[in-house]
Amino acid sequence: MNKILSILGLCMKAGLLSAGDASAENAIKSQNAKLVIVADDASANTKKKFYNSCEFYKVKIVYYGNKEELGKAVGKAERSVMAVCDDGFTKKLEGLLEA
Repeated sequence: MNKILSILGLCMKAGLLSAGDASAENAIKSQNAKLVIVADDASANTKKKFYNSCEFYKVKIVYYGNKEELGKAVGKAERSVMAVCDDGFTKKLEGLLEA
């Protein structure tokens, strides 16, 4: 498992990750989300919905991995969208995603 997926797992264990469409959307709207990760293989509708939501609430959005990888990383079924709700985890993930 790569570092990004490992960090997502740690973030989930720490209770600082909203995994799934509904919980990620709630995190964005309540302005808890610092970074939103959308799976590359998410539907065009899902990508557009979260892009627009992140644009409106000024949250950084990245596209990474596939639904199966993201779900497995956090011990869940497939997940299209995740919202990281912590500055420390967000900084670490941004550094790895840009590398």
